[in-house]
Amino acid sequence: MSYKWLEWAKRIQSLSQAGLAFSKNVYDIERYQELRDISAEIIEQYTELDMGKIKELFHNEDGYQTPKVDVRGVVFRDQKILMVKEKLDECWSLPGGFCDIDLSPAENIIKEIKEEAGYDVKAVKLLAVLDKNKHPHPPEPYHYYKLFIQCEVIGGKAEAGLETNEVHFFDEDHLPELSLNRNTDSQIKLLFEFLRSPEKETVYD
Repeated sequence: MSYKWLEWAKRIQSLSQAGLAFSKNVYDIERYQELRDISAEIIEQYTELDMGKIKELFHNEDGYQTPKVDVRGVVFRDQKILMVKEKLDECWSLPGGFCDIDLSPAENIIKEIKEEAGYDVKAVKLLAVLDKNKHPHPPEPYHYYKLFIQCEVIGGKAEAGLETNEVHFFDEDHLPELSLNRNTDSQIKLLFEFLRSPEKETVYD
Protein backbone atom coordinates (compact mmCIF):
# COMPACT_ATOMS: atom_id res chain seq x y z
CA MET A 1 0.00 0.00 0.00
CA SER A 2 1.49 3.34 -1.02
CA TYR A 3 1.18 6.62 0.89
CA LYS A 4 3.07 9.18 -1.18
CA TRP A 5 3.12 11.76 1.58
CA LEU A 6 4.69 9.21 3.91
CA GLU A 7 7.28 8.19 1.33
CA TRP A 8 8.26 11.84 0.89
CA ALA A 9 8.39 12.50 4.63
CA LYS A 10 10.55 9.45 5.31
CA ARG A 11 12.87 10.31 2.42
CA ILE A 12 13.28 13.87 3.69
CA GLN A 13 13.92 12.50 7.19
CA SER A 14 16.53 10.07 5.87
CA LEU A 15 18.37 12.73 3.88
CA SER A 16 18.30 15.22 6.75
CA GLN A 17 19.61 12.63 9.20
CA ALA A 18 22.47 11.68 6.86
CA GLY A 19 23.29 15.36 6.43
CA LEU A 20 23.33 15.93 10.19
CA ALA A 21 25.58 12.91 10.62
CA PHE A 22 28.22 13.95 8.10
CA SER A 23 28.02 17.72 7.62
CA LYS A 24 30.55 20.01 9.35
CA ASN A 25 29.24 23.31 7.97
CA VAL A 26 27.07 25.16 10.49
CA TYR A 27 24.78 26.55 7.77
CA ASP A 28 24.28 23.12 6.20
CA ILE A 29 23.47 21.71 9.64
CA GLU A 30 20.77 24.37 10.09
CA ARG A 31 19.27 23.45 6.70
CA TYR A 32 19.25 19.74 7.53
CA GLN A 33 17.59 20.47 10.87
CA GLU A 34 14.92 22.46 9.03
CA LEU A 35 14.38 19.57 6.61
CA ARG A 36 13.93 17.22 9.56
CA ASP A 37 11.32 19.56 11.02
CA ILE A 38 9.51 19.69 7.65
CA SER A 39 9.31 15.90 7.53
CA ALA A 40 7.86 15.91 11.06
CA GLU A 41 5.24 18.51 9.99
CA ILE A 42 4.18 16.32 7.07
CA ILE A 43 3.67 13.31 9.35
CA GLU A 44 1.79 15.41 11.92
CA GLN A 45 -0.53 16.72 9.19
CA TYR A 46 -1.57 13.25 8.01
CA THR A 47 -1.53 11.23 11.24
CA GLU A 48 -2.76 11.55 14.81
CA LEU A 49 0.78 11.72 16.20
CA ASP A 50 1.68 14.75 18.31
CA MET A 51 4.46 16.96 16.90
CA GLY A 52 6.42 16.65 20.13
CA LYS A 53 6.31 12.86 19.90
CA ILE A 54 7.36 12.89 16.25
CA LYS A 55 10.33 15.17 16.93
CA GLU A 56 11.30 13.03 19.90
CA LEU A 57 11.35 9.96 17.65
CA PHE A 58 13.36 11.70 14.95
CA HIS A 59 15.80 13.41 17.30
CA ASN A 60 16.64 10.09 18.93
CA GLU A 61 17.98 8.85 15.59
CA ASP A 62 21.70 9.29 14.97
CA GLY A 63 23.96 8.47 12.05
CA TYR A 64 23.05 7.29 8.58
CA GLN A 65 19.47 6.02 8.60
CA THR A 66 18.79 2.39 7.70
CA PRO A 67 15.63 0.23 7.95
CA LYS A 68 14.76 -1.16 11.37
CA VAL A 69 14.46 -4.93 11.79
CA ASP A 70 11.36 -6.63 13.19
CA VAL A 71 11.49 -10.39 13.81
CA ARG A 72 8.42 -12.66 14.09
CA GLY A 73 8.26 -16.28 15.25
CA VAL A 74 6.32 -18.89 13.26
CA VAL A 75 5.38 -21.92 15.35
CA PHE A 76 3.03 -24.58 14.00
CA ARG A 77 1.24 -27.27 16.01
CA ASP A 78 -1.56 -29.55 14.83
CA GLN A 79 -1.93 -27.52 11.61
CA LYS A 80 -2.33 -24.31 13.62
CA ILE A 81 -0.13 -21.26 14.13
CA LEU A 82 0.94 -19.73 17.45
CA MET A 83 -0.29 -16.20 18.15
CA VAL A 84 -0.35 -13.85 21.13
CA LYS A 85 -2.87 -11.16 22.05
CA GLU A 86 -1.16 -7.78 22.36
CA LYS A 87 -2.02 -5.66 25.40
CA LEU A 88 -1.38 -2.49 23.37
CA ASP A 89 -4.28 -2.94 20.93
CA GLU A 90 -6.07 -6.13 22.13
CA CYS A 91 -5.39 -7.75 18.75
CA TRP A 92 -3.35 -10.80 17.78
CA SER A 93 0.11 -11.19 16.33
CA LEU A 94 2.91 -13.64 15.86
CA PRO A 95 5.25 -13.33 18.87
CA GLY A 96 8.18 -11.03 18.16
CA GLY A 97 9.39 -7.46 18.03
CA PHE A 98 12.39 -5.28 17.24
CA CYS A 99 15.76 -6.99 17.16
CA ASP A 100 17.92 -6.12 20.17
CA ILE A 101 21.55 -5.11 19.83
CA ASP A 102 24.09 -7.93 20.43
CA LEU A 103 21.58 -10.68 19.62
CA SER A 104 21.28 -12.46 16.26
CA PRO A 105 17.85 -12.72 14.57
CA ALA A 106 17.56 -16.34 15.79
CA GLU A 107 18.53 -15.39 19.34
CA ASN A 108 16.06 -12.52 19.26
CA ILE A 109 13.09 -14.64 18.24
CA ILE A 110 13.91 -17.34 20.79
CA LYS A 111 13.89 -14.62 23.47
CA GLU A 112 10.69 -12.98 22.17
CA ILE A 113 8.70 -16.24 22.03
CA LYS A 114 9.75 -17.13 25.58
CA GLU A 115 8.82 -13.68 26.89
CA GLU A 116 5.53 -13.31 25.02
CA ALA A 117 4.22 -16.89 24.78
CA GLY A 118 6.09 -18.92 27.42
CA TYR A 119 7.54 -21.55 25.09
CA ASP A 120 11.17 -22.58 24.76
CA VAL A 121 11.98 -22.92 21.05
CA LYS A 122 14.77 -23.44 18.59
CA ALA A 123 14.93 -21.54 15.29
CA VAL A 124 14.90 -23.85 12.27
CA LYS A 125 14.28 -21.83 9.08
CA LEU A 126 14.05 -18.29 7.77
CA LEU A 127 10.72 -18.26 5.90
CA ALA A 128 10.42 -14.69 4.67
CA VAL A 129 12.10 -11.28 4.63
CA LEU A 130 9.47 -8.67 3.81
CA ASP A 131 9.60 -4.92 3.30
CA LYS A 132 6.82 -3.46 5.42
CA ASN A 133 6.20 -0.74 2.82
CA LYS A 134 5.14 -3.38 0.28
CA HIS A 135 2.38 -4.84 2.47
CA PRO A 136 -0.96 -3.48 3.75
CA HIS A 137 0.20 -2.25 7.15
CA PRO A 138 -0.97 1.10 8.57
CA PRO A 139 1.43 3.97 7.75
CA GLU A 140 4.36 4.56 10.14
CA PRO A 141 7.21 7.09 10.31
CA TYR A 142 9.94 4.48 9.98
CA HIS A 143 10.93 1.92 7.38
CA TYR A 144 10.98 -1.72 8.56
CA TYR A 145 12.16 -5.09 7.31
CA LYS A 146 10.23 -8.02 8.79
CA LEU A 147 11.92 -11.39 9.31
CA PHE A 148 9.66 -14.42 9.77
CA ILE A 149 11.53 -17.34 11.36
CA GLN A 150 10.04 -20.80 11.81
CA CYS A 151 10.68 -22.31 15.23
CA GLU A 152 10.06 -25.63 16.97
CA VAL A 153 8.88 -25.95 20.56
CA ILE A 154 11.38 -27.80 22.78
CA GLY A 155 9.92 -26.96 26.19
CA GLY A 156 7.97 -24.52 28.31
CA LYS A 157 4.23 -23.94 28.30
CA ALA A 158 1.74 -21.37 27.08
CA GLU A 159 2.07 -18.31 29.28
CA ALA A 160 1.33 -14.64 28.54
CA GLY A 161 4.02 -12.05 29.21
CA LEU A 162 4.35 -8.38 30.12
CA GLU A 163 3.14 -7.25 26.69
CA THR A 164 0.62 -10.01 25.98
CA ASN A 165 -2.72 -11.12 27.43
CA GLU A 166 -3.32 -14.52 25.84
CA VAL A 167 -1.53 -17.29 23.97
CA HIS A 168 -3.35 -19.48 21.47
CA PHE A 169 -2.95 -21.58 18.30
CA PHE A 170 -5.23 -20.75 15.35
CA ASP A 171 -5.99 -22.60 12.14
CA GLU A 172 -5.74 -20.81 8.81
CA ASP A 173 -9.49 -20.46 8.29
CA HIS A 174 -10.27 -19.10 11.75
CA LEU A 175 -7.77 -16.34 12.39
CA PRO A 176 -8.52 -13.76 15.11
CA GLU A 177 -8.54 -9.98 14.68
CA LEU A 178 -4.96 -9.21 13.71
CA SER A 179 -2.67 -6.47 14.99
CA LEU A 180 -2.04 -4.98 11.56
CA ASN A 181 1.01 -3.00 12.61
CA ARG A 182 2.67 -6.34 13.32
CA ASN A 183 1.25 -8.79 10.76
CA THR A 184 -1.37 -8.97 8.04
CA ASP A 185 -3.80 -11.63 6.86
CA SER A 186 -1.87 -12.12 3.62
CA GLN A 187 1.36 -12.65 5.54
CA ILE A 188 -0.21 -15.30 7.76
CA LYS A 189 -1.63 -17.03 4.68
CA LEU A 190 1.85 -17.00 3.14
CA LEU A 191 3.31 -18.65 6.23
CA PHE A 192 0.76 -21.48 6.07
CA GLU A 193 2.13 -22.27 2.60
CA PHE A 194 5.33 -23.37 4.34
CA LEU A 195 3.32 -25.72 6.55
CA ARG A 196 1.85 -27.38 3.47
CA SER A 197 5.13 -27.29 1.52
CA PRO A 198 8.13 -27.47 3.88
CA GLU A 199 10.52 -27.43 0.92
CA LYS A 200 9.26 -23.98 -0.16
CA GLU A 201 12.13 -21.55 -0.56
CA THR A 202 12.50 -18.39 1.52
CA VAL A 203 10.34 -15.52 0.24
CA TYR A 204 11.69 -12.00 0.02
CA ASP A 205 10.57 -8.67 -1.46
